[in-house]
Amino acid sequence: MSSGYRSVLRVPGAAAFFFTAAAGRAGIAMTGLGLLWLLHARTGSYGTAGVATAGFALAEAASGPRLARLVDRFGQTRVLPFSVAAHGIAIAGVLTAPAPAAIAFAACAGAAVPQLGALSAARWAHLLRAADLTTAFSLESVANATAFLLGPVVVTALGAAGYAPLASALAAALIVGGGAALAVQHRTAPPPARPAPLRPGFVRFALLNSAVGLYFGTMGVSVSAFATEHGVPGAAAPIVAAGSIAGLVSGWCYGLRRCHAPARLQLIAAAAYLTATALLLPLAPSALWLGAAVVVTEAAIPPTLVLLNVLTERAVDPAVRTRAFTWNNSTSAAGSALAAFLAGHTADVLGASAAFAFAPAAALALFALAATLPSG
Repeated sequence: MSSGYRSVLRVPGAAAFFFTAAAGRAGIAMTGLGLLWLLHARTGSYGTAGVATAGFALAEAASGPRLARLVDRFGQTRVLPFSVAAHGIAIAGVLTAPAPAAIAFAACAGAAVPQLGALSAARWAHLLRAADLTTAFSLESVANATAFLLGPVVVTALGAAGYAPLASALAAALIVGGGAALAVQHRTAPPPARPAPLRPGFVRFALLNSAVGLYFGTMGVSVSAFATEHGVPGAAAPIVAAGSIAGLVSGWCYGLRRCHAPARLQLIAAAAYLTATALLLPLAPSALWLGAAVVVTEAAIPPTLVLLNVLTERAVDPAVRTRAFTWNNSTSAAGSALAAFLAGHTADVLGASAAFAFAPAAALALFALAATLPSG
């Protein structure tokens, strides 16, 4: 591990909270797909399974900022025990209840799931100097990329082997275990703070993260649609995996270097690169070419997410950090859901290449919004 990453992990208590939150995040990355496999295995209906998965995601996006507000007000160590307990009970309900009730329990699980990425980011912001946050947030991006690369693979392997309940139980165990371990780490937790509003300028960050979500949602649907349309549905998984690995490497490398350019200018540059490379996606003539385009495009994503977190931390009061990081996640999820709908409809009507057009459009929106951020 590089000296930069070692230096932040050597901060007293940092390695403990980072790795426990990372384990819990792997569980979160497994949960949505795990619910899909579980409910489909039980009911034989993708429609029912999709409703449960959507209910989980919508409840998570809606309740996340409210739960984060409680964390900022009362502290992570007080709120987390209730959150992880409620999530664990809800997943137990999903595992044991018949389909209609399981859907309701899935929504409850989403409402209670702890936002471990935001909690970890808030701890880094509390412990480190501003100059070290880029390295810490890059480490977070690597953990997130790893979770969303490996988590779905584990779920799919277990689900395909007929062990869908085990996949959901394992995901819940990681979330509950990681959250509970984080709850007992008092030393690194930010202190509770009096309620404070998010500043009006934070709307820009919500819109920036929505633009990133639009990109995510477009890619999730369009890659699969393209592979199916070209008669190679099995190519979708390797393309997605190659893009994820490219992003993981990019995030790791970004955290190794110290760039003295202002974070705003770095974000503008990353958005410009993303816009230019995303223009390659609708032009790809084959799955091989699409894979290459996805690799060069995905390299922009981790630095973009790191810079959005750095700029968010600077723009908000410390009393609302958890809420701000959680709003970033929720608005990204909302953008992703909207793009998935639009891209899916476009792929059905005009084809997958047309659906990919939403990716450079989202990147261009990101670039335009980044240019409106104040200097400094």
